Amino acid sequence: MRKLTRMGRVGSSLGLTIPNELATQLGWRERQKVVVKKLGSKLVIEDWKK
Repeated sequence: MRKLTRMGRVGSSLGLTIPNELATQLGWRERQKVVVKKLGSKLVIEDWKK
């Protein structure tokens, strides 16, 4: 379970942390670009590809 956290000065965005173990398994690294899609009532986060 994770909690959403307000981000930025105005608080108009929410942030979510993911466990380092999951990021490592996916081959993700800091500052990597990802795509966030809404599918029904779920969010899908995928690696961004050109």
